Amino acid sequence: MLESMEISDFSQPARQSAKGIIIIFGFNTFKFFKKFFVLFLALGLSLMKKKTFASLSPTIIILIVAGILIVLLLFAILKYLNFRFHISKDDFHLSTGIFNKDNTIIPKSKIQNVYVKQNFLQQLINVVSLNIETAGDNKSEIEISALDKSTALLLKKELFNKNEANADSDSTLVNEQKTVFFKVSPKRLLLEGVSQNHLKSFAIIASFVFGLYYEFKDYIKDLKIRERIEGVIQLDEATLFGIFLTNLFIVVLAILFSLVFSVIKTFITNFNLQVVENQKTIEINKGLFNKISLSLTPSRIQNIVIKTNRLKQYFGLHTMSVKQAMVNAKQKKNFVIIALEKNQVNHLIDKLLENYTSHLEAYKPAYYYKRILGLDMLITAVIANGIAHLIFGSNVWWINLILVPLAILYVYYGFKKAYYKIDDEFVTIGGGVIDTTTNILEIHKIQAVKLKQTIFQKRRQITSVIISTASKSVKIPYIKESEAKSIYDFLLYKVESQDKDWM
Repeated sequence: MLESMEISDFSQPARQSAKGIIIIFGFNTFKFFKKFFVLFLALGLSLMKKKTFASLSPTIIILIVAGILIVLLLFAILKYLNFRFHISKDDFHLSTGIFNKDNTIIPKSKIQNVYVKQNFLQQLINVVSLNIETAGDNKSEIEISALDKSTALLLKKELFNKNEANADSDSTLVNEQKTVFFKVSPKRLLLEGVSQNHLKSFAIIASFVFGLYYEFKDYIKDLKIRERIEGVIQLDEATLFGIFLTNLFIVVLAILFSLVFSVIKTFITNFNLQVVENQKTIEINKGLFNKISLSLTPSRIQNIVIKTNRLKQYFGLHTMSVKQAMVNAKQKKNFVIIALEKNQVNHLIDKLLENYTSHLEAYKPAYYYKRILGLDMLITAVIANGIAHLIFGSNVWWINLILVPLAILYVYYGFKKAYYKIDDEFVTIGGGVIDTTTNILEIHKIQAVKLKQTIFQKRRQITSVIISTASKSVKIPYIKESEAKSIYDFLLYKVESQDKDWM
């Protein structure tokens, strides 16, 4: 039986737990079958119908799959044996590779974040993975797949101890006293899932369904789904009522699936969400199948984004997203705290952003912004009518009875929610249509400022200001050219004159 081994001395090259072989093998097997998912699905359907696939018998197919699994296992063993790491005074050293050996040296000062993860397989065999992120290219994340939790926390502490005389604030992560500031309840998770913007969930489901339909449309036609639906709802295509009833059935079904998908996804991603408050940091723990534990340090935060909507406000729900200087887009999604009350959001902002105040005069974009919003909805309406005509035929003119009021609301709320505030230390930008979004960034962490203007906007002396940090760019949309230039000059002056590090 593979045992997890606790490591306390990181000065000598060491391997991860032998359980890492299982993790590497499982991960590579998942990637392989995910890549060829459609092929294996077609194989399964073919075996169900014809008992053969490409003239291969089931026995031959089983032998081929077994051979693939044996090769993946051998690669996992070799990868485990050649994976070694250790820490010197100032650097983290990593040796990897099977045929081509790579030796990586990372200065501790370049490490952006260290976080602990535990997927479903790691939970079963009682190990965790430690991920190390640096500011670099798309491969700047290093993962040690199998460590016992105490070893992972100790290694995390050592990586943040830059030196004894001047240790980074993260060096106290393990020793300092922790207080659970916020713990989500099942009720608030349910309300969060119900009150989300379900358009994204619908888009995910729709793309998946259409992809499967395209691959297996002949098989699906054999199931005679349309005839069964018509039998249930007694469709009479000669009447307007029958057409309306069919479309209504499809819309209700899509909404129901999107709602269920959003709720399930919310529960899985944010199961047992906890926000732990330390003296200098905030720690986030969450996840069901993929447990994750990560820390938020004020010095590394580039942007804070607060989101809510009318339904969330009714339930008292707010979402806080923290943007750090990382390149891993998937990991950025984990720096999100959902189901917060307004006073909890304010407390976390005070914790993470010193001296921030929201009590400033808010400035609005120019009325030209309404034209841009209206143009967006016009393009959307044309596309929606085209798609509806292709799918349902020419009897879907009624869709505009829905689109026109939506377009008016889109323009109204899009302009109403747009604003910006600027003081000596912070820029706050508000916006959104369905969601109400607030972006907050510290001026001394700004990386670039530029003015964006089309030839049509130039004639009207309208300009947008694009403000970039190390994690994302935000826009002050469509303001007067004179105001934009004043903001541009002010921000550049503050960035160049302040003696503060951006990270």
